[in-house]
Amino acid sequence: MSGVARIVVVGSLHYDIIVDAAARPRKGETVTGRSLNRKCGGKGGNQAVAASRAGVATAFVGAVGDDPFGDALVSGLAKAGVDHSDVVAHPDVSSGTSIAIFDDEGDYGAVIVSGSNLLITPGQLRPDLFGTDRILVLQNEIPEAINAQAARSARAHGMTVILNAAPARPFTTDLADFVDVLVVNAIEAEMLGGGTVDGLAQASHAARILCERFPAVVVTAGGDGVAYVDRKGGHHEIAAIPITVRSTHGAGDSFVGTLAAAISRGELMKPALEHANIVAAQLVATPEAERANW
Repeated sequence: MSGVARIVVVGSLHYDIIVDAAARPRKGETVTGRSLNRKCGGKGGNQAVAASRAGVATAFVGAVGDDPFGDALVSGLAKAGVDHSDVVAHPDVSSGTSIAIFDDEGDYGAVIVSGSNLLITPGQLRPDLFGTDRILVLQNEIPEAINAQAARSARAHGMTVILNAAPARPFTTDLADFVDVLVVNAIEAEMLGGGTVDGLAQASHAARILCERFPAVVVTAGGDGVAYVDRKGGHHEIAAIPITVRSTHGAGDSFVGTLAAAISRGELMKPALEHANIVAAQLVATPEAERANW
């Protein structure tokens, strides 16, 4: 992807180890897996790749370890056309890693080890990464202090700040004051005070509650669809696309990256949400083994 980045992602990189099994183990239980795959991931990396694949110049700020996993992650970003000039390799530190177990229903449980993702520094947030009409994308897999500093710099340059508050955690800085678009799933919406989300109507209700704190809110409700509310009176409910679920892994990241790209191209919010919804649904309908790795 050539040219000045229109989307800047500051976030996490994880080398994913994926196990396929009939069911996920309960406490104290051992189950037999059917296969093991390895691929590049992390919410930040996945979202940057999704934006780049949507045709928008994208830059990534992050950290890896000086190890084979880190080499694979940086190579993956390059292959996907993401500018990785601001990814730092740290010696004597392990790259971020995720181990996920998928079951027959397409759901999964995962354990992440943050490793090098905790070592992103303020010095990596170069002034020339920020500029008018660009978009900053953040997630919650790196220290909030870095997210907050990036968001402040972005706001000072007139950028749109998208926060995918995943995984959900209490705010400990002024980050929330600099977020333009909050994107959360049903669980994250509830954890941030939006109430229980069990259907599209409740997703809209949660978005309205959270909109008291954030200018615009997107609540993804899985198989029920997507709800959007903003302070200017905007309100959209996007129905889910009927599919056969193969794997939900990475669906939210695909949605966020595609949404950021659509906004960057100047699309109105409703078609942008519809576009992101389609891309995420296509991913969910594709088995892990058949997906294009980055």
